[in-house]
Parts: sequence; structure tokens; C-alpha cells
Amino acid sequence: MTATLLPYAARVSRLTGSVIDSSTALLASQPHDIVRFAMGSPADEAVPLEIFRSISASTLDHSSYTYGATQGEPELLEALVDYLGGTSEPTTHERVTITSGGMQGLDLACKIFVDPDDLVIVESPTYTNGSATAASYRAKLLEAPTDENGLIVEALPELVERAGRTPKAIYVIPNFQNPSGTTLSAPRRELLLDLAHRWNSVIIDDDPYGLLRFAGDDLPSFQSLSPSDPLLFSVRTFSKILAPGLRVGWVDTDPSIRRLVINAKQSMDTCANVPSQQLVSEFIRRGGLSDHLTAIKALYRERKGVMTESLRRNLGDRIAMTDPEGGFFLWVSLRGEDAATSTTALFDIALAEGVAFIPGPALSASGKFDDSLRLCFATSDPERIEEGVQRLARALDIARSLR
Repeated sequence: MTATLLPYAARVSRLTGSVIDSSTALLASQPHDIVRFAMGSPADEAVPLEIFRSISASTLDHSSYTYGATQGEPELLEALVDYLGGTSEPTTHERVTITSGGMQGLDLACKIFVDPDDLVIVESPTYTNGSATAASYRAKLLEAPTDENGLIVEALPELVERAGRTPKAIYVIPNFQNPSGTTLSAPRRELLLDLAHRWNSVIIDDDPYGLLRFAGDDLPSFQSLSPSDPLLFSVRTFSKILAPGLRVGWVDTDPSIRRLVINAKQSMDTCANVPSQQLVSEFIRRGGLSDHLTAIKALYRERKGVMTESLRRNLGDRIAMTDPEGGFFLWVSLRGEDAATSTTALFDIALAEGVAFIPGPALSASGKFDDSLRLCFATSDPERIEEGVQRLARALDIARSLR
């Protein structure tokens, strides 16, 4: 049979897939023990499983397994708006749309605002599932540098001038950024809002970790700095604070574009998972979310401390690392002689030694940062963290000996 040249859409070349997500299947296929610092997933013990079981047994019935309203189950919208009223990001029913996880929120933002060849600014490094979503809509990505205070917003005007056009959107993770763990400073938040208004650019505000601050003080959100701003498209999720398998998140947008959000979502999945929405709404209604967040923030604070101490003890001045005040991640950069080691190559050595991480190039739209890697401290208990760091140190010794 003659080979058929399939009539692919032009966007197919931009569907790059995810090294991060692919690591789940890769690790599942390994025959030996692996300490998993790769996926950014909550700890198993941080999922309130017994409460979920109780809610499922007492609350879910036949009505939970039919289609729901695209904008979200009414009881979840009410519970979420009520809960957020006591946080730094109060909102209204007219602004919130429930999504199938945070990734759908990012897809909706790009679907509504990004045309082929539009310029989209992304942090470097960044969560490349997010930047890949913009690329799948054939955006031109402009990588912008970061430092210990997040996106270097002061560098954007020169980058934009060199690009010869203003951005259609700016994709930013303001709190405990993935992968660096850094937080965008308050002055830079204000400057980014100023630039967005100057350029008429949408800020895609992706904040999965903002409720997971375990040290330091909260910073003002974009929504609080610029209330009722149509240029803010805020993406949130329960994946990091409850469980990723629920696939429930939300977007907070100006009411003037909510109808567009609903229309765009209806061409994707009609509605988010109804049983999951009802489970989350009942969990919030029972008052469980505040206590749950208090418990897991203490858990993650401890684990972050264990990992940083173990890295200092086992690797010392061979590395530099960030110092996050919340979230899931440390960004580790190799120093000295070890800086010549490719973390892409190191990954295979480390996997054989029994530890997994995400290499730096997987977290850059153009494949930068081959001397860096991302470690998730949230998933593993202190004993496993120590074991994993020791395995990473052995892998780095092996990589050095092979050069």
C-alpha cells in the first residue's frame, strides 16, 4: 500500500508534548525503586482521602453523573466565591468559570486571545506546558529572564523593542514559580500591570501555588492591584491544594468576557467533571479547606527544609539553589566543575541510580538551562528526600567521572 500523506493542520508541528507529564509513564515502567522528585504532585498523605470517601458515600447520587452547567455546578461556584471572600482574591459569581484543571484555563486564555504569529512573553525558565499551549496556537514566544524576585519586568521594554512589536499576552506564574520557586516582587507586579496597559496585553496570571505560602508575607495579587481589569485572565486549580486527579480548577475573568470563556469551553468538554465538582464543593462547605491548607503548608515547609539541608550536606558548593517561601519546587544549578555536566544526560544516570528530576531544558521554550534541574520537595517524606538526594549526589559523581 502506498503511504498516505496525511492532511495535518499547520499547528501539528507546535504540539511538542510534555517532558514533565511523560515522566509519569516513564517512572511507572522502571523495574527498580525510584525517589520521585520529578512530577509536581501533592504528597499522597496530603490528599484528604477519608473525607473524600465520606462525602462520596453521603452526597453523590444519580444526579452527579449527568451533564452539568458549563460555567460550573452552582454549589461549587457558591462555595468557592464564599471561600475566596476571606482571601486576598475575593471575587463574584459573574467572574468565575469552573474548568477541567488549570491546563484548561491556560488553553481557554490562548484560545480567546492568541492568534497565529502573535507575540507572547513567557518567563525563562517556565512551566513549559503553559508556554507550549501558547505555541500550539502558533504564537511566537519571547523568553524573558528571571531572578530571585521572579520575572525581570524591567527587561521587558527592551526585549519588546528588539522584537519590533508589542506582546498580545504575557504568561506569568507570580507565586512560587514553576520551576524556580521564586515569587514576583510587589514593585514588579505593579510595573507589569503598567506595561500591560501600555501595550494592551493580556496578563495570563497562572497561580496554582498561591494558597501554599508557608513562610514570609503574602504579596498583593494582580486582581487586588488592578480590580475589575479586563486585561487580567487568572488561572487557578485545586490540583495542587487538593488532588490533581479531580481535574477541577477555575478561571477568574472580567464579566465582559465570561460568555466567551463559556463558549470556548463548550467546544472542548461541555462541562468539568460533575462528581469532582460536587465533592470539592461539599469539602469547602464543611469547612475543610482552611484546616487542610494549614496542615499541608506545615508539611511542605518541613519537607522544603529537609531537602535544602540535605542538598547542602551532600552537595555543598557544587550547586546553587533557590529558597522558596511556598509551593513545591527548588531550582538547582550546577556550579564549578559540575556546571559542565548536562542535566539532560544526568537524568539517565540518576534514573539508573534511583532518583528522578526534571532537567532544565525541559523547562525552557528554547531548551536553555542544561546546567540546571527542578526538584519537587512536596511529594516525598523526609527519609525518602534524604535517600533521593544521596542518589542524586552519586549520579553527579558518576557523570563527572565520565567526562
